Amino acid sequence: MTTLRALQCLVALIDAESVTEAAAQLHMSQSAVSHQIAALEREIGTQVVERLSRGVRPTAAGRAAANEARAALKAAARAIETGRQVGGGRAGRLRIACSETMTVWLLAPVLRDWSRRRPEVSLDLTEFTSADRMTERIAAGASDIGIGPRPTTTAARIELLGQEPMVVVAACGHRFAAMSSVSVTDLADEPYIHYDPANGLSSWMDDFVAQHQLRTMPVLRTGSPRTAAQLAASGVAIAIVPISALATESARVVRRLHPDVRRDVTVQIGNPADSLARRFVADLRRRGLPCAADGEQGYETPA
Repeated sequence: MTTLRALQCLVALIDAESVTEAAAQLHMSQSAVSHQIAALEREIGTQVVERLSRGVRPTAAGRAAANEARAALKAAARAIETGRQVGGGRAGRLRIACSETMTVWLLAPVLRDWSRRRPEVSLDLTEFTSADRMTERIAAGASDIGIGPRPTTTAARIELLGQEPMVVVAACGHRFAAMSSVSVTDLADEPYIHYDPANGLSSWMDDFVAQHQLRTMPVLRTGSPRTAAQLAASGVAIAIVPISALATESARVVRRLHPDVRRDVTVQIGNPADSLARRFVADLRRRGLPCAADGEQGYETPA
């Protein structure tokens, strides 16, 4: 198989019409250039230059091969430059998997900044309702990073970004409206909105109910915590949702649990050496996690 070095020698030799000058341009010895040309001629099966008493002259095969060689060398140079751009985080494609409730809550400001400051970087976003499904996607090489709750299937390459509060949502006329926070014991015998098993919050809710030995029954299941919050606001039943699910305003009661209940917000990186992924995560860390409850808006970062 012909090498790029042999093609470089061919182009230099035909342009210079001299082995001596071609070798000087390429910082090679004359014998090394001659060796590369001889190997190329064996590969092609014919001469690429005619040896004269003073210098060389290209053959028809040599001129044709040199034209293609110039294109190949330009393509190789572009490949190297593209690799440098991507390796330096200035270009490329970053495939992001994110928990559906965290896209607007957490990623939107960083996505906006990247689209403005890094126009050569293509951003692909896929939303999930299960952190374990995101882990599967990253393991399969279909996503580069995943942002969401801590997965249950692996701890590999998981980094903590912070924690988000879990809050209780109820209708405005609910008894929780008179409380500054809702004790876990206040949840006893309170009908609540559960989650579809495909949503990672389903197992979280089951663990929460079992841990606190709550005597309560779900009235229905939904696949979306945003829908759960809206149903709770309409008076169907209470809902326990991550604060990131409260992206839209509506008439409702939102109270923190007492004692404070939170869940980890993590990032999983498919390839720790991926400079684009590392830069994106660094920007997430610099901005920190938003916190918004009961009208309060701000940012909080992990300790």
